[in-house]
Amino acid sequence: MTEELAAEQRAALVLIPGLSCDRHVWQAQVSGLSGIADISIGDTLKDDSIALMASRVLEAAPARFALAGFSMGGYVAMEIWRRAPERVLRLALVDTNARGDTPEQADLRRAAIRTAQTRGFESVLRGSLRQLVAPECPEALFEEVVQMAQRVGFGTYMDQQAAIIDRADSLETLATVTVPAMVMVGAADALTPPRLAEEMVQALPGATYEVIAGAGHMAPMEQPDAVNAAFRRWLISRAA
Repeated sequence: MTEELAAEQRAALVLIPGLSCDRHVWQAQVSGLSGIADISIGDTLKDDSIALMASRVLEAAPARFALAGFSMGGYVAMEIWRRAPERVLRLALVDTNARGDTPEQADLRRAAIRTAQTRGFESVLRGSLRQLVAPECPEALFEEVVQMAQRVGFGTYMDQQAAIIDRADSLETLATVTVPAMVMVGAADALTPPRLAEEMVQALPGATYEVIAGAGHMAPMEQPDAVNAAFRRWLISRAA
């Protein structure tokens, strides 16, 4: 299969970043998939609710597009499907979760904010982000993740955590998906582990399932070649 497609054959692909992530989280996909997709990055840095993020992404997106969301971006992608399914050609959910937060999970998020306020944002980042990558993750890559979160900043982190706490449960929404769907998860993802990905696969009609070896939660950055290969398969798959 050729890596390049003519302009009229390339899909419009909208990629949505996760919590404390900017467009850098998708850098390897923008570079590696540019020959088969016209890629844009959804803006999740200005709003404090998943609904507002979804509205902003939809306002900037092409008329019809393939859609992929990573982590918090998956929550935004599922909200976009609820709002405008006629515009979504394909749906990919990467290292994410279809369920809403439990009260205990919401309390942990609020506690993380309080800890960052007292101990400093970078200190909390270095402790929490280490849990988001596979044990074998190179130190240089881990530093990229930390620097990205610092660029996004503590204010945005607080807004995004509030948005995540208040998000809708989307498990039942997945049963309504009628386009080619893919669920992807890092094999060592401790935040949204494979059991949650498998739950989404079971709920999504005909979804493909990609487990990325050697990756934790930050699979798009940790194992870009494997992630890009899975995206290529999804982008060229035929609709049922």
